[in-house]
Amino acid sequence: MKITHFGHACLLVEVDGTRILFDPGTLSADFEGLRDLDAILVTHDHDDHLDFSRLLPLLAQNPDAVLMSDVGSAAQLPGVHVVRPGDHLDIGGVGVEVVGGAHEFVYLDVPDTPNVGYVLDSGAFFHPGDSFFIPDASVDILALPTSGPWLRVSDAADYVNAISPRIAVPMHEAALADTGTHYGMLAAFSPDGTAFTPLEHAIPALL
Repeated sequence: MKITHFGHACLLVEVDGTRILFDPGTLSADFEGLRDLDAILVTHDHDDHLDFSRLLPLLAQNPDAVLMSDVGSAAQLPGVHVVRPGDHLDIGGVGVEVVGGAHEFVYLDVPDTPNVGYVLDSGAFFHPGDSFFIPDASVDILALPTSGPWLRVSDAADYVNAISPRIAVPMHEAALADTGTHYGMLAAFSPDGTAFTPLEHAIPALL
């Protein structure tokens, strides 16, 4: 198995020539040039997991790729195959079990949204999307969410301990890498009347 990370939650998993792309979203980069994809799997409809403007050209460049998504994303996706927890799929000889069902609680009145996870080949790889769902299968490689308004570092640590994979591949990290994105979420969740005001860092000159 080969795994390539395109930033945030977008990962390309290759198994014996079968190429499956997960969650091509707005915070991910350079996935537009991918070719020979067998499937594109979307976990939920948040734009950091689903960049509609870049997905359409990607589908045009991969006419044989099957597009699969949760029910919440399906309304905006052309030709999508809607998947639900409990579905068992075959993509180019790779078994895919659909699990989960709900996004983790975000904050205050942020609306709930469906979220599905994908277990490949009976646990060889698991992409949970934005959830802490624990599948029945023993997981060898876990795509581990590491940042977001719906998790703390201790949540991620609890999750990786609960699943206990052989390998944990960190993902969902773009908000930490991009201060503007991270601060943007904090500003959005600040109360009315509070001016969220980051200050420029003072950088001493080296003489």
